[in-house]
Amino acid sequence: MSPSETPESRSTVEEKQADAPPYVTIVLPCYNEQDHVVAEVERICKAMDHSEYTYELVAVDDCSTDETLDRLREAAPRFPHLRVRAFLRNGGSGTVRRIGSQEARGEIVVWTDADMSYPNERIPELINVLHKDAAIDQVVGARTSEEGSHKLLRVPAKWFIRKVAERLASQKIPDLNSGLRAFRKSVARPYLRLLPPGFSCVTTITLAFLSNQHGVYYMPIEYSKRAGKSKFGFVSDAYRYILQVLRMVMYFNPLKVLMPPALGLTMIGFGKGVYDVLHYGFYLTSNAVVTFLSGMLIGSVALLADLIVRSRTD
Repeated sequence: MSPSETPESRSTVEEKQADAPPYVTIVLPCYNEQDHVVAEVERICKAMDHSEYTYELVAVDDCSTDETLDRLREAAPRFPHLRVRAFLRNGGSGTVRRIGSQEARGEIVVWTDADMSYPNERIPELINVLHKDAAIDQVVGARTSEEGSHKLLRVPAKWFIRKVAERLASQKIPDLNSGLRAFRKSVARPYLRLLPPGFSCVTTITLAFLSNQHGVYYMPIEYSKRAGKSKFGFVSDAYRYILQVLRMVMYFNPLKVLMPPALGLTMIGFGKGVYDVLHYGFYLTSNAVVTFLSGMLIGSVALLADLIVRSRTD
């Protein structure tokens, strides 16, 4: 202790340090994960305790029907950086991630799952990329294998959706919907209100960053078979994924979605009109007129939507 430092002043400094916000907030959605949720919390906390970063782990029980919440509360005294929150009704993983991110105290927000499928011991590596490179705003754990349910249907469906997203976003996307990622809260804040309640929230945050030219880095990771029962419904969730891809691109760049069909219909209608004039004199068939006008109407909507996007202040 220095000559000018008193026990009272040192105590005040220590209290301020204890109250200082953490650098990282890890948001962990939990729904019916009673058999492994504590092991997942332990794995995350062990990795972060061995890192240089201060953190908080926010485990949100999404109104589980098993003993997930009880297991979390029993384990909480063992993990000083763990904060347990319980939802009164099931809101979906997207709702958990949105609210957890909005309430995060850390500048770096990490999303992951509690089903033992992601290598959460590598979370400090994702944070380290953001910490060292200010040009990168999001780090995505890009899976090198597919171990999810409905594998025979899921793999081609995800490949198709990813290719559509790459086409619309005009850049390569190694993994569109990985559940393990870290990003800067200050950059993500305007987009959090766009997050849907379901699994497609990860697709949303990826496309929001890409569409606005934020730096996204993809870190290859291994992906394990999940513990417990999958909550992914192939038909419903695949439909929501493709719908969310189109919705997000429409939100940021509507010309990408609407102008190609507008130009296609206009050209088809014009070509059909020329054909009608050459074969029927100056008579235009109704299908040529309808096709041409449909293209013009869609094009007008595309330009109007683009004007709205460019005049938006958010």
